[in-house]
Amino acid sequence: MKKLLLLFSTVLFFGLFSAQRKDKDYSNILKSKNIYEINAFLRDAHPDDPRRSVLKPRVMEMMKEYIKTARPEDQKVKQMQEQLALLKRRPSTKISFDEMNAIIKQKQIAKYNAELQAKQSLVVYTPSSAKNVYVTNTSAAASTTVIADTEAEEFNMLMSVSPTEHKNKTVQILNSLFDNDPMSKECIVLIQNKSDCNIIVRMEGIGTTKYRLAVPAHNESSVVVTKGDYLFTSIVCGAQYASQKTIQKPLMVALGSSAKK
Repeated sequence: MKKLLLLFSTVLFFGLFSAQRKDKDYSNILKSKNIYEINAFLRDAHPDDPRRSVLKPRVMEMMKEYIKTARPEDQKVKQMQEQLALLKRRPSTKISFDEMNAIIKQKQIAKYNAELQAKQSLVVYTPSSAKNVYVTNTSAAASTTVIADTEAEEFNMLMSVSPTEHKNKTVQILNSLFDNDPMSKECIVLIQNKSDCNIIVRMEGIGTTKYRLAVPAHNESSVVVTKGDYLFTSIVCGAQYASQKTIQKPLMVALGSSAKK
């Protein structure tokens, strides 16, 4: 059975940041040949730290050399290019909360505009079966198999929307992305599925207020909900996820797994 690491992060207005260690030891940073370590130093160090004048040009040269020798399919090249562009304009690759919000929002707008023009979802996914709902061994209990089959059937049903339904949902999401009115009664929730399994995220509010969102493996999806208090639940590769969330502003929730044999 694969080991599952379930993580979740919640940030307002689509901001998603990795926590930085404030106690990291940079005493030997001038000897470092590690791009990520030097990047972390440049993000954390005081603006007047004299080591910046040595390490910034060093890490930029390291990035250029990495790009020069990288294979065409290397996914890190784009990230290195973006970081180089940032370093040419500023002291580090650190992106502000507002900048990250704007980047993610614009990517979402571009995605849903493309889907609206195509008149269909552009998400490529593998339809669910018990196998890609649960990452588990063959000795799973019968009850587990029943749950997996039920989840798979429901996921496929939720993904099989008509062109009209898809258009209506896409228009609703785009309207929410462009809506900056703090008095609005609705807002958008973005779910990122970083796991190897198709999932359904269930959001239960007060009374009969409920939402279901199918999110394919290694993909993301959005839904517009009424502001309020919700219980979020899901099955992520067999692991139960549950969290209470108060939604008053646009929200992103990332669910992911790191599976190793």
